Amino acid sequence: MRTCPLPFANMIQLCDMKTETIVQTESQAIQVRNLTISPPLLLAPMAGLTHSALRRIMVGFGGVGMLSTEMLSARRLPTENSRISPYLIRTERESPLSYQLLTSTEKEIGRAIDALHALKADAVDLNMGCPSTAVGKFGAGVMLMEQPEDARRIVAEARKRTTLPLSAKIRLGSEPDTGKLKTFCSMLEGEGVDMLTVHARFKHEPFARNPRWAYIAQIKECIKIPVIANGGIFSAEDAERCLRVSGADGLMLGRGAVTRPWIFAEIAGSVYRSDIPVTAVSLPEIYAAFIEALKADYRHIYHLGRLKAFTHYFSRNYKFGHSLATKVQSSNSMDEAIERAGTFFTSNSEESMAMLGNNELKKGKE
Repeated sequence: MRTCPLPFANMIQLCDMKTETIVQTESQAIQVRNLTISPPLLLAPMAGLTHSALRRIMVGFGGVGMLSTEMLSARRLPTENSRISPYLIRTERESPLSYQLLTSTEKEIGRAIDALHALKADAVDLNMGCPSTAVGKFGAGVMLMEQPEDARRIVAEARKRTTLPLSAKIRLGSEPDTGKLKTFCSMLEGEGVDMLTVHARFKHEPFARNPRWAYIAQIKECIKIPVIANGGIFSAEDAERCLRVSGADGLMLGRGAVTRPWIFAEIAGSVYRSDIPVTAVSLPEIYAAFIEALKADYRHIYHLGRLKAFTHYFSRNYKFGHSLATKVQSSNSMDEAIERAGTFFTSNSEESMAMLGNNELKKGKE
């Protein structure tokens, strides 16, 4: 493994944690068939982001109940080479790991799930919430909520093909219609979905729009399977507020977890009362660990693109992080990006340390 030429480039030592709830002494673990999700904190599938290099950093901090792959094309999955595919690389520590399938037809489900069985997937998730126009053009993602019979056939086929935990991820639909939303969710449960994740925004609403967590509480009224809330969770305070408003059984974190890979540990401590040892968090070391993981397991052609995608979010930890993001985004090679990042970290060393522990994160000059 090559050494990353960044300040503090040695790999950081991270910790695992146990969890308890804030209001009860018994565990709030979610049991889905033979899978225990504890704590009930899940990583969201995100294109170009939730790959192995980032997942292993999150696992190191602890607090993640279940990880996720990026969304995977059900049509292409059976032909992917798991040894070199950037979508399928996985280490033993990345467990449990849910694999999310993207499709618009039940005809692609059989071979895709056969491939997931061969990959020893811990769970299968069906993408019914991606609002991307490119995805919607062929009737996948959130468009399936407009075609409930197509969605029904996909779920039924998936349920027939596997005994693994089966989940679905949705949005609130294209417009405010609680009756239609509840009917769709009840259909998913009836066809065999074991757990439902709800991104609390409508189809065309951007991330800048505050999530509508109260809608999740209404979904909880009509189904018995676990419901996971997703959207707008960037801190332990957000997590507590979301749980209070939504009544969800657990939380799924996306962009907030890319920005701050230790956020699962933070929420596990503050919300689920895990005993978190006081641990120094070095931002340059996290960045270096990410680069090391890319270099160790990914082909060269995937390095720079994934570093740029990660930096877009991770740079937000700094007051002038836009400078880091801009410098890395405009780099033409991995070496250039690493050199520019190293210069930035050296110039902003006073912001590069944080303390994780005592159920809170203290950031700044320590």
